[in-house]
Amino acid sequence: MENPNELQPIANNYDANDLFKFVEQWAFKRGLINPEYAYAQMLKVMEEVGETASALAKKDQSKIIDGIGDCFVTLIVLSAQLGLSPTECLNAAYSEIRDRTGKLQNGTYIKD
Repeated sequence: MENPNELQPIANNYDANDLFKFVEQWAFKRGLINPEYAYAQMLKVMEEVGETASALAKKDQSKIIDGIGDCFVTLIVLSAQLGLSPTECLNAAYSEIRDRTGKLQNGTYIKD
């Protein structure tokens, strides 16, 4: 993190890497970037996933968007707490799935 004390102005057209950095700066300023808080942060991830599921069940588009965004934020903070970058984690996951084969069954992709 270049300067964790400088938060950037709000805008709607940042790329993912900028947003990752801004969320990490936000969390750093609030004292969240501490590996001891990772278990509590994981609970926060699960809370946000549950809220997103609820919004999806209710077909509430604005709450779905908010929930997915909150899931991203909590995962970015968790990765920072563990000394990982979100890009590193996503690259690892994509490397694992990029050549995966399988089939779609009732809306769920089942890998071979």
